[in-house]
Amino acid sequence: MTEYVLRFIAGGVIVSAFAILGDMLRPKSFAGLLGAAPSVALATLGIAVVQHGSRYAAAESWTMIYGAVALACYSVVVCHLLMRFRFAALPATVLAFAVWLVAAFALLAGLGGAA
Repeated sequence: MTEYVLRFIAGGVIVSAFAILGDMLRPKSFAGLLGAAPSVALATLGIAVVQHGSRYAAAESWTMIYGAVALACYSVVVCHLLMRFRFAALPATVLAFAVWLVAAFALLAGLGGAA
């Protein structure tokens, strides 16, 4: 139970700090970009270091990087399907999700993961 309270507080503080930073920057689109993934990842890694040590957190950080690369692949495919091939949003995202799965698991299997 204490872990959940700690995660809640740490996550809230870090998300709020990134939201304030994003609100101060121009253009305002940075607010959404900075308010989500980086702050949650930092909170998660901070808790992982405290609970499991730096080696565990390092392994977790690599899996986060693999997920980010897979997300970039997904985003490029969705953009191409929507803009170039005029797919509807639902089919484009479903097809691109397959690309995300392949990219994420290929990176995990090829470069090693936290497992």
